[in-house]
Amino acid sequence: MNEKHAGIGTLNERSLHAFLKEYYEPREENREVKVGRFVADILNSNGIVEIQTRGFSNLKKKLSVFLEKHEVTVVYPVAKIKRLVWVDPVTGEATRPRLSPKEGAASEIFYELIHIKDQLGATNLKLKIVLLELYEYRVLDGWSRDRKKGSTRKDRVPVSILDEVEIDCTADYKKLLPQGLPEIFTVSDFMKNSHASRTLAQRAVNVLCSVGALKRAGKKGRAYLYEKNIEKGAP
Repeated sequence: MNEKHAGIGTLNERSLHAFLKEYYEPREENREVKVGRFVADILNSNGIVEIQTRGFSNLKKKLSVFLEKHEVTVVYPVAKIKRLVWVDPVTGEATRPRLSPKEGAASEIFYELIHIKDQLGATNLKLKIVLLELYEYRVLDGWSRDRKKGSTRKDRVPVSILDEVEIDCTADYKKLLPQGLPEIFTVSDFMKNSHASRTLAQRAVNVLCSVGALKRAGKKGRAYLYEKNIEKGAP
């Protein structure tokens, strides 16, 4: 990565968004471009790039307009390696960065894809999951005794891009399936193999069925069974 990107960021929760916008489109005239009644993060000869560092719940209306005339790529960042910095809300004093034991995964995008699953079948919609190393600044204003649970995330400052996972067609969703998943499996199997929460596993299976990457294969007791429905070269 270009060194000029590495130090971007003041505590305003916009560092990551600004970084990615500049990274994918260095030309300022192609950033923040009005398209219909909305503003696209990037519009260039390749189409629209929309960077979503927060939830997708407000993205649906934008996509309905953008997809009418443009190729659209939704970029979603995931902190694969994260160092936490805690900031005192009164003094502004910050702790030394500490490496988070949790490693982020591309499958985290399923938390948000549930909000736009009806639009994922559009042939001119692509996804790009960006795995990063970054610093996350959080304010010690939470409800727990140590003030960390329920705390406010103030900013995320990227250090480097580690990988990019592109989803251009149904077959590409196999990139988001956990390793070791049986051919016939339950949501609990998905959880076990991906080390994901039940909420993430449920949303993942819901979305994957919606796009045709999975299909139901009966029941085992009260649990639904699923099987992979991704053929090589599938559209």
